[in-house]
Amino acid sequence: MKIHYTLLLILLILISNTGCRSMLPSETKKTQIHWKSYSEAQSTFDKIIPNQTTLMELKYLGYDPTNTPNMRILTYLDLIKMFLPNDSIRLDDLHVEVKKCIQAKDACKAYELDIEITDKNRFGSVTADIFGFRKNTRTTGWKFRVLILMRDNTVVYKLSSGQPSIDITEKKKNPLGPFQELDGFLGKTVEGATKF
Repeated sequence: MKIHYTLLLILLILISNTGCRSMLPSETKKTQIHWKSYSEAQSTFDKIIPNQTTLMELKYLGYDPTNTPNMRILTYLDLIKMFLPNDSIRLDDLHVEVKKCIQAKDACKAYELDIEITDKNRFGSVTADIFGFRKNTRTTGWKFRVLILMRDNTVVYKLSSGQPSIDITEKKKNPLGPFQELDGFLGKTVEGATKF
């Protein structure tokens, strides 16, 4: 029994004395791409010229539907869901090339690429984090999303969106620590017991 207490005491001393981030959880999300930054991805995208850029040129720029990792090939049904999510938006409201692509059905090709490069790191007191009193998380990185429509092996429409710089800090505080979550659990247990 003394061994258990000794091990627990050593663990608590290590945890409280090491302000190490390495002891707190971290998460990295990385889409496999060859662009190293948002601006690099955007400048390559800017080189795509509608009604001029061919499929071969698109591949050269890094947007190869068959070899670029995580690139999705969309159908006209996917485009309908994307551009016409409800009845308030009509086909005539859309960009002329999007409208033509939906009407052309399988004769039009659509490609989508979602790039996400983010790091999520917990920081602060290891002890407070482990026992659920405080959880501080910082997320940094960038996101870039591309949609390309092609007809007759030529780009007819392109669209991009994203976040050039992500820097989000989340601070979660539970004054009762591990007992904070027990409160909700006990409430449900009591509620379930009263039904019988």
